[in-house]
Amino acid sequence: MSAHPVDEKLPALKMATTGLQHVAAMYAGVVAPPLIVGAAIGLSGTELTFLTGACLFTAGLATFLQTLGIWKIGARLPFVNGVTFAGVAPMTAIVASTDDKSDALPVIFGAVIVAGLLGFLAAPFFSKMVRFFPPVVTGTVITLIGVSLLPVAFGWAQGPNPGADDYGSGTYLGLAAVTLLLVLLLRRFTRGFVKQIAVLLGLVGGTLIAIPFGVTDFAPVAEADVIGFPTPFHFGAPQFQVAAIISMIVVMIVSMTESTADMLALGEIVDRPADERTIAAGLRADTLGSALSPLFNGFMCSAFAQNIGLVAMTKIRSRYVVATGGGFLVLMGLCPMAASLIAVVPRPVLGGAGVVLFGSVAASGIQTLVRAGLEKDNNVLIVAVSLAVGIVPITAPEFYHAFPETARIILDSGISTGCVAAVLLNLAFNHLGRGGDAEDVTHPMEAGEELSHSTRPAPATP
Repeated sequence: MSAHPVDEKLPALKMATTGLQHVAAMYAGVVAPPLIVGAAIGLSGTELTFLTGACLFTAGLATFLQTLGIWKIGARLPFVNGVTFAGVAPMTAIVASTDDKSDALPVIFGAVIVAGLLGFLAAPFFSKMVRFFPPVVTGTVITLIGVSLLPVAFGWAQGPNPGADDYGSGTYLGLAAVTLLLVLLLRRFTRGFVKQIAVLLGLVGGTLIAIPFGVTDFAPVAEADVIGFPTPFHFGAPQFQVAAIISMIVVMIVSMTESTADMLALGEIVDRPADERTIAAGLRADTLGSALSPLFNGFMCSAFAQNIGLVAMTKIRSRYVVATGGGFLVLMGLCPMAASLIAVVPRPVLGGAGVVLFGSVAASGIQTLVRAGLEKDNNVLIVAVSLAVGIVPITAPEFYHAFPETARIILDSGISTGCVAAVLLNLAFNHLGRGGDAEDVTHPMEAGEELSHSTRPAPATP
């Protein structure tokens, strides 16, 4: 009997090339979080290279856990794991609230470890609670992730130093605009593999264009070693602060919700539907990968939705292809020179590409909201209030200035506050006190249906 396409092992060359394609599709997403957090801390080029390499390395390990699996850990689907965008805003909030910036990464690492371990223990129970996280919640949160990150791209577009006289100059903004245009042209007029790596090619093209303007610095590459290992706890032993831990637990809930929805979608695409057992195993891989990641100086890991789209487009369903991609990520993490290449990219170039990258995250959230049953007044209200709560830290950064510093770590993260608001409002409007109508809560991968009191739920239309 032939193996299921998910368990198929392709010829070596095809395995390598298709595995590299998965890396190309996710690379920009993996390196963006360490760049944002590292810039907020003020890391040197060398330290930023180290942090980026560590995140590549831990993404590879997490992908191994998810695709190959051990014991009851791993969905064993073509599921790519990497640094989650959901953690970026809360981590930058932690950085902002830390007086000594050298303590920021240890505080983040400590919070991620605790959140990861708690998530691992909660995985089998969380897989049973999917009904409490319908598209109205997940879509709102994913939208907030993108919206919260867009100001970062706008800041990058203005230049590397906010205090410099040329900050926001025409040169910097022009480079950002050219990079954005390159990405858009590549997405519009190319196909297949080239289209998938449009952001990466845009970064390369923008960097080359920036050279004559004197804003490209190749020093990080010259200073980087060819071979290196992400030394455990390079930035210091983890520190455990309650407010930071609570903030990252919220992020873990968001990540587990996203991963659950992604597993359900991927299971349908590869013709191996994800049941409760598969979801629990996949969540264990996510959370264990996240708990181990700080050991090697990495951040929280979660599923990469763009790679699910790649599986659907290429029709290559083998989990071993994705595992090969994980191997490339590990090798890149062990080669500081490869990791340092991203440090060469000028900030305005990153800003131009970031508009597409972060905007795509917001658009993904809007796509999820389309399935949220917004014809229902209750769901419209949930989205409206949750988005408003989540956007407060973006539009009014000093709104919570009178609150204690520990509370502001959570309140200054629109992701965290928006997620909490969405979950609580969904419970209040769609669950509590509804009696027999409690079934009128959609599955995370199904569209909302208007129900009458006298009818059973109709199946969702594809």
